[in-house]
Amino acid sequence: MARYSKILGTGSYLPDRRVTNQDLAAQLAAKGIETSDEWIVSRSGISARHYAAPGQLASDLALQAAQRALAMAALSADQVDLIIFATSTPDFLGGFPSTACVLQQKLGIRNHCGAFDVQAVCSGFIYALTVADSMIRSGVHKNVLVVGAEVFSRILNFDDRTTCVLFGDGAGAILLGASEQPGLLSCRVHADGQHTDILCVPGQVSGGALEGSAFLHMDGQAVFKLAVTVLEQVAHEVLQAADMQAAQVDWLIPHQANIRIMKGTAKKLGLPLDRMVAMVAQHGNTSAASIPLALDCAVRDGRIQRGQHVLMEGVGGGFTWGAALARF
Repeated sequence: MARYSKILGTGSYLPDRRVTNQDLAAQLAAKGIETSDEWIVSRSGISARHYAAPGQLASDLALQAAQRALAMAALSADQVDLIIFATSTPDFLGGFPSTACVLQQKLGIRNHCGAFDVQAVCSGFIYALTVADSMIRSGVHKNVLVVGAEVFSRILNFDDRTTCVLFGDGAGAILLGASEQPGLLSCRVHADGQHTDILCVPGQVSGGALEGSAFLHMDGQAVFKLAVTVLEQVAHEVLQAADMQAAQVDWLIPHQANIRIMKGTAKKLGLPLDRMVAMVAQHGNTSAASIPLALDCAVRDGRIQRGQHVLMEGVGGGFTWGAALARF
């Protein structure tokens, strides 16, 4: 009998501190840097974002999202037999130990299930989902917790208005379970290491000291051009693999980075904007958390219903990109 994977539950979490464009404009003005709500919205579609509290780590955000996904799936934490955690802002330097292991401990899981991190920046959730699907299809695992969580506010340079206004913190999680019926229909991931410099944190640690910069660096124009092209290509790739047409997609959930990129992707696929889940205005770019966060919001507000087809896709530093097509 064929074995497939299916989304059993979703969950998400946003830190309490909500930061509006007006809040950021006032903060930057104190440094002599000019920006405004109009400037930020016109370039990104972002009006607000959330920041983690001091001492609040990626695993803390993930814990809340994971518990909500487990509750929706009606599973206990000990029924999870693998944790895959997508993040670029791990709890510990170098991701050592993995934030997945920290989350396992915070969830109280004592069954010795596997746990590891995935680093593909904003594409991280799609990468993690693709690995989880393969693990379940292979018969090795039954219930996989896939998490994307970020505290990007910790790596933002608040002297650079072109990047600091774009990102926020948050977490999203799904419980992927074994099924006799197809749920996750197709997944594809790609990377092009020739573009490592257009979106990166160009610093290293040597002898206990930082060399280079610990702040996020982005060439916005280069990222924009690549993103629009590769998102269209990978969307058609997963649709073809599932023998489906774009018109059969009920919901598009693109990486929530920039409303212009998101609208451009929908247009290229011939999908009306009312079939695109767009949370970027209130969340900002939460990197690996953005897709599962948006998915959970649309599930809980009733937009996404069981049996509908959901196309998820993301791009990130590396340069990485990928897409997944699911029958929810």
